[in-house]
Order: sequence, then C-alpha cells, then structure tokens
Amino acid sequence: MTNQIRRPWPKAVLFDLDDTLWPIAPVIVQAEQQLYDWLRVNAPRVAERNTIDSLRQARITLLAQQPEFQLDLGKLRRAGLVAAFAEVGEDESKIEQAMVEFFAARNSVVPYDDVLPGLLRLKGRVQLGSVSNGNADLKTIGLSHHFKVSVAAHEVGCAKPDPTIFHAACARLGIAPAEAVYVGDDVLLDIQGAQRAGLRAVWLNRTDSRAHLEHGVQPDAVVPDIHALIDWLHAQHA
Repeated sequence: MTNQIRRPWPKAVLFDLDDTLWPIAPVIVQAEQQLYDWLRVNAPRVAERNTIDSLRQARITLLAQQPEFQLDLGKLRRAGLVAAFAEVGEDESKIEQAMVEFFAARNSVVPYDDVLPGLLRLKGRVQLGSVSNGNADLKTIGLSHHFKVSVAAHEVGCAKPDPTIFHAACARLGIAPAEAVYVGDDVLLDIQGAQRAGLRAVWLNRTDSRAHLEHGVQPDAVVPDIHALIDWLHAQHA
C-alpha cells in the first residue's frame, strides 16, 4: 500500500464572486426592475419609450459594436442610459443617480450559507483574494475584510480567461501562480483560464457535477461548497 504524496498548502486561495459566492441572476433581475421603477418616477420619458427588455437589447447591440465594454459592464449600462436619455431629451444629469440606484440593488446579494463560515475557516491558513469579471462591490456587500486583494477586470484592463488578470492577483499577493488555488463556477473562464495561467483550479459546482466533461476541462478538484473545498485542501496538503 502506497501513501499519497501530500504537498504543502497553497499560499493563497482566490475566488470568483458572482455565482460562486452568491447567486447573481435573481439579483440582476431585481436590480433592473428597481432601476426601471426609478426611471418611471424620475425619468418618465425614458420609461415610456423603453421596457426593461428593450434597454437590455440596446446594451447587447452596443456591446457588439464596442466589445471593450465587456471589461466594465457598469460602463456599458451607463452608456445605454446615456443613449436612452438622449433619444427622448431627458435630463442626463439624472443618470448618475440612476446608476447609484442600480448598483445599490446589484450589490444586495445573499451569500450562499457556506461562504462566510468557509472564508473564516480559510483565513487563518491561507491568504484570500478574489478575481472577477463583474462589478460587485465587496465593501458594500460586507465581505471585503476577508480578502487581502480583490482584482476586477475593469481595473486591470483584461478579463478572465486572460492569464494577465490571474497573474495580477498573484503579483499583488507576492506569490507565484503555482502557489495559488483558484475557485470558480465557470468551466472555461475560471477553471480553464486559471489552469492556463499556471494556477490550480477547483470547480465549485453547486449543480451538475458532469458539465466540465463537455468541454474537456479537468479541474484539479470538483466541490459542491467551500466546506468541501477545505476538506480537499486538508486531504491533499500537509
């Protein structure tokens, strides 16, 4: 019988945010509804001319024309509002308040039950960081104090799966990519992206444990929650 070779613990565990630490789709639906309700009261000509869906379709068209907006979806949403306000001659000075309303709702996320206790268990053992293509505000959400670094696509000018964004997080922590484990829900952006950047990658898959096989991606581990991630770390590392 051979003993499993255990390696040293990673120096850092980096997390994706949306759909890894909290579900995002229902939050965005609610945020868009709250923004539209605000428009009805404060910019009625915009609301009269548009629906939530037509505003969304306009953003999709704008993104196709200017793909650089992919790095900052907040800027994309603001640009969409600028166009909508200009179309009906609405006062564009109201747009910043509209964005405040949207982001307040967008950051009203509810972390999965395992997130806070899991982060607390990890903090004493490894450095924690986040790498996200989105625009979640960890300070507003109330989780920023758990992370030593938080890297967002709009800050570094590139998005996952580009290796640069993963390397930026590692550089800020003063570690090599091989010394980090990345945890995310997206097989291509998170798992394949992190592995190609030289990190190990754990798929935090809360739904279908077989989906990664469809892309030929082989995560270093597949876990259903952060507690299982910690169990894997204990099993693999001395």
